[in-house]
Amino acid sequence: MIKKLLHSVREFKLVSILTPIFMVGEVIMEVIIPILMEKLVDDGINGGGGAGDMTVILIMGAALTVCCIVSLFAGFAGAKTGAKASMGFARNLRKDMYYKIQGYSFSNIDKFSTASLVTRLTTDVTRVQDAYQMILRIAVRAPMMLIFSLIMAFIVNAQLALVFLIAIPILGIGLFAIMKVVHPVFERVFKRYDTLNNVVQENVSGMRVVKAFVREDYEIEKFKTISGDIYKDFTFAEKVLAFNSPLMQFCAYGGMIAISWIGANLIVFDGGLTTGGLMAMMTYAMQILINLMMLSMIFVMVTMSRASAERICEVLDEESDITSPENAVTTVADGSIEFRNVKFEYKKGSGKYALSDIDIRIKSGETIGIIGGTGSSKSTLVQLIPRLYDVSEGSILVGGRDVREYDIEALRDSVAMVLQKNTLFSGTIKDNLQWGKLDATDEEMITACKLAQADGFIQDFPEKYDTYIEQDGTNVSGGQKQRLCIARALMKHPKILILDDSTSAVDTATDAKIRKAFREEIPDVTKLIIAQRITSVMDADRIIVLDGGKVADIGTHDELMASSPIYREVYESQQKGSEE
Repeated sequence: MIKKLLHSVREFKLVSILTPIFMVGEVIMEVIIPILMEKLVDDGINGGGGAGDMTVILIMGAALTVCCIVSLFAGFAGAKTGAKASMGFARNLRKDMYYKIQGYSFSNIDKFSTASLVTRLTTDVTRVQDAYQMILRIAVRAPMMLIFSLIMAFIVNAQLALVFLIAIPILGIGLFAIMKVVHPVFERVFKRYDTLNNVVQENVSGMRVVKAFVREDYEIEKFKTISGDIYKDFTFAEKVLAFNSPLMQFCAYGGMIAISWIGANLIVFDGGLTTGGLMAMMTYAMQILINLMMLSMIFVMVTMSRASAERICEVLDEESDITSPENAVTTVADGSIEFRNVKFEYKKGSGKYALSDIDIRIKSGETIGIIGGTGSSKSTLVQLIPRLYDVSEGSILVGGRDVREYDIEALRDSVAMVLQKNTLFSGTIKDNLQWGKLDATDEEMITACKLAQADGFIQDFPEKYDTYIEQDGTNVSGGQKQRLCIARALMKHPKILILDDSTSAVDTATDAKIRKAFREEIPDVTKLIIAQRITSVMDADRIIVLDGGKVADIGTHDELMASSPIYREVYESQQKGSEE
């Protein structure tokens, strides 16, 4: 896990190395200061037969000044390089995660919720960033200070220094026991954060539905429940962590009392310790106390960040199960499609096939309608064509080649999809259309929008194609949103166009105009149209009827009316509803 995370340090290696070096420099200066103070007191103030030695005082004073200045510079430099290293590390880590997610297939994305990925990219990275900075600075400074202070304490008086060797193991055992209890709690808390973010995201994005059904109280209670669970977990964790401070203070202050008692006896009765030596020991005791406090802070931070680091590595370790092969084909010859004994299951090895025994041949330029009941896997069928999912068994050919032989980008550039739940992004209408073609001209945009029957309502907007679209297209109607999504797909000039129930919010007259424009303006493009309304597909070259993940029937409208009970039943029920 650590190796995986450190890969994101990259160009910030130098500042990451300089930070602990500066910290060591600061530590060395700080542990020298008490020895100089001892010399100042014993040889300067108390020297010279009790009258003092001004020469020693001046020399020691100058040395103390130099040590303080060097320590100040090293501390400032360490803080600056540590901040730069941690911020750069976090930036690279977010970028690595984000790029990794962009390469996921649909099956990879299915393993993580949107809310979970957002939490990992934000909260979890921030926790790891804070821990990284603390490790570079405090985690180097504190143990080095402890080690050097102990060494210097033994040099001053070995008998007194033994007090620290008794206190430190007691503290270490206590901290380990606390970490053992707290870490699983933090793992559980971060998973609940995912749920909390999911609740908030659903509520905010679906606010209109919540208000329409007067479900504010229900949503508030749901939010309150998950917030309460997080509160309980954090409260328990903090209660356990609270033992850290008294344990540390008991060991540190107990050590100081022991040093004071033993040191006083040595000065008064034994003569084995000087006044300056006791001052130095008390200073080292304070240094050890302060750095034990710092170590406890590191302990808390690392304990919390460990769970975040594991969640980040889950994203980085996840490998896309759909990749381009070596020597991949980069050109799609035409829009012909062939399904050869295709089977598909969402979870490999489950034996639960969403699609089975699919054998279909579609000529380039054909218009194919696809209908079927809810759960008949209509969307799944078309998502296999651009390899959003890969087949479990069998093969799919596009342009006469297995889709797994193509470069993924080249294949998907040749297939334009308007998904069932499509999205408009915040920005102008032009910005959204340029997702289809980055360097599209105004004329190309207008042509695509005319084909999608979107140009009319766009021209009614005061800003026309510069009209700003809110996130997810909340400031346009459902039908307008669908037509803009169709226009965006047409901007790709695809060889295959897939409309997944993409005219459901459009009136029948506009739907007919769109289909007419497709027949006349893009006859060479293979068009697959999933629809619930039979009127949207009845003039297609052929219609595929799916039932339970299998092809129940295939043929023209007239052929299916004569031979397909499922198709005829759907048609008659819709016609009856229209007449009524």
